[in-house]
Amino acid sequence: MESVIEKRQRLLGAATLFYEQPVQIVRGKGVLLYDQTGKEYIDMYNNVPCVGHANPRVVEAMSTQMSTLNVHSRYLHEGILEYAERLLALHHDGIESAVFACSGTEASEVALIMARAATGGRGIICSDATYHGNSTEVIKMTLAGRANTSTDSAFRAIPYPQKLRPLISGLDDESLCQLYLDEVKAAIDDFKQQKIPFAGMFMCSIMANEGLPDIPGRFMALATDLVHAAGGLMIADEVQAGYCRSGEWWGYEKTGFQPDIVTMGKPMGNGMPLSAVVSSDANIAAFRERSRYFNTFASSPLQAATGIAVLDEIEQQGLRESSAAVGQYLRNELEDLVAGHDAIAEVRGCGLFAGIEWVNAAGEADAQGAARVSNLMKDKGFLLSNAGSQDNVIKLRPPLVFKQTHADRFLSAFQTMLKEY
Repeated sequence: MESVIEKRQRLLGAATLFYEQPVQIVRGKGVLLYDQTGKEYIDMYNNVPCVGHANPRVVEAMSTQMSTLNVHSRYLHEGILEYAERLLALHHDGIESAVFACSGTEASEVALIMARAATGGRGIICSDATYHGNSTEVIKMTLAGRANTSTDSAFRAIPYPQKLRPLISGLDDESLCQLYLDEVKAAIDDFKQQKIPFAGMFMCSIMANEGLPDIPGRFMALATDLVHAAGGLMIADEVQAGYCRSGEWWGYEKTGFQPDIVTMGKPMGNGMPLSAVVSSDANIAAFRERSRYFNTFASSPLQAATGIAVLDEIEQQGLRESSAAVGQYLRNELEDLVAGHDAIAEVRGCGLFAGIEWVNAAGEADAQGAARVSNLMKDKGFLLSNAGSQDNVIKLRPPLVFKQTHADRFLSAFQTMLKEY
């Protein structure tokens, strides 16, 4: 009899699966997931269901709206206007208008077009371990960070700022920050030399894909100053960092800068495809004039109803405050638990987003070891993964409804795993 995996490969091709023995999930509730045998897992990874799997408020909002009306955006509908006002009010002054889409990749594409339309430039700076999506244009930022793979001169990747494995060891925080700022300036200067007009810099606010590094000094704010001085715009990717994941509404609040353009995605719809780009009225107008953008499924009444329900749940359940408090508790306990363990270089992160740096005996990144931890913890009923620039960071990113009791269960299982590892 054909297995589920065999049927999947036949119908979908060799699409990526997690774990050596993949999990077949059939239902979820809150932070809990269940496979086809009834085994329970605590979800420590999924950023999409930020207010919990099968959240009743969100399910009801989706069902009610779908049973009433759902059309594209070329009809008037007050729901999307209410949602836009709610969303914009959560950002800093100068963020005034929104463009809605369905995925993070689409949001990144919109942001690139917007920055280029508003500035008249093309050159984009990104980090050398970034990921902002997989469209033909957006993926060029990822390719720019890989040696000899970028073929588009309009993208420059700089070494991402970090303290654990810095470009030069032994520098104090301020000097290390300046070293990475010099990389930004060098990229801007190179665009000028190559006669490529500069458009801006595109960064995840907390550098999630890079592995949640400790960022030296005031790098993000000072890099923003450099970008502005060169006539560019700072774009903040909040797809992973935002919606209270960092313990603040936005990751850029945690890392101390004010972006000109913000992209959002995954958690906005709690499973309903929903993303957005927000910026100033002038930048949005430049984008609209340049692109005449239209998306059949974006700005819909269904997106609005779902998005509002997610915001209501976060605010009324105090999930921002919970993310900060429970996340701090989890990292503090982890630091005590792993103290002196040779395979762990450090525990870092913010809010309900933690990274555990897994290394070998020589202190080098150990991707295989991190993958083994993910598989061992899966067997114990905890779903997580390994990520980061070298795939050696154990990534903990549970739904925002994750509580201290769930953290305690994870910590107990993690301690057992360390003894068995």
